[in-house]
Amino acid sequence: MGDIILFIALRGEDDSVKEYIRMRDDHKLALKKIKQQIGAFCLRHGYHYEGTKWTLKHAAWLKKLEFPALYREVLNEYMASYDELTAKIQRFDRRIVEISVQEEYQRKVKQLCCFLGIKTYTALLLIVETGDFNRFAKGNIYASFLGLAPGENSSGTHVGRTGLSKAGNSHLRLLLVEAAEGFCKGAVGHKSKELRSLQSGNGAEVIAYADKANTRLRSKYYRMIRHGKKRNVAVAAVARELACFIWGTMTRNIDLKAAQNSFL
Repeated sequence: MGDIILFIALRGEDDSVKEYIRMRDDHKLALKKIKQQIGAFCLRHGYHYEGTKWTLKHAAWLKKLEFPALYREVLNEYMASYDELTAKIQRFDRRIVEISVQEEYQRKVKQLCCFLGIKTYTALLLIVETGDFNRFAKGNIYASFLGLAPGENSSGTHVGRTGLSKAGNSHLRLLLVEAAEGFCKGAVGHKSKELRSLQSGNGAEVIAYADKANTRLRSKYYRMIRHGKKRNVAVAAVARELACFIWGTMTRNIDLKAAQNSFL
């Protein structure tokens, strides 16, 4: 009975963290919209910024633009909303870091951050959105849960495969596809100082498993590109296998042979 109560309490904690992160993401979408509105306003009045946008230099450029009084007021209001949302998201991100070091999440977050492309935000969201990773018998089943498995269009003896089914958790699927972008550059086997720092403090077997995954997936991406596969197809394939490795880490199935079998 005590174990059941503890499980319910932990699930309630996961749900509250999930809602907090979703709230942060709603503000992120609002910030994206404000940026688009500011850009469109400037273009309508003949101003186009040539450099990298949304840097300190770009913000200074926006503030120096010369407009008639009411136009200037419009841009100032847009910029005030931009500054407010930016400050809020920074505050939310600091809070997410605080949550990630709580006892129930710290070890899992650190383990997931051993993989290329996964940082605190992505790791924590994977944990609270997925819940119990052990409810998936194999890594490919977890990938299917995320909608990262190929769809099927078969008839009779004909077996037809389509693109990603996209039938699962769309939020996590998008996060893993974004994480897979981290494998699209850099030398195979290279470990940056940042990745070494993120891996520090984990067990040797966890780091070795993640290193094998990082090498395998980066090699897979380059191999697919060399063989003429489209970039988005290669990224999706990497995201699918990354999901399998994540499942392996969270369920302690962290030998490479077991991981490869879980893809089947």
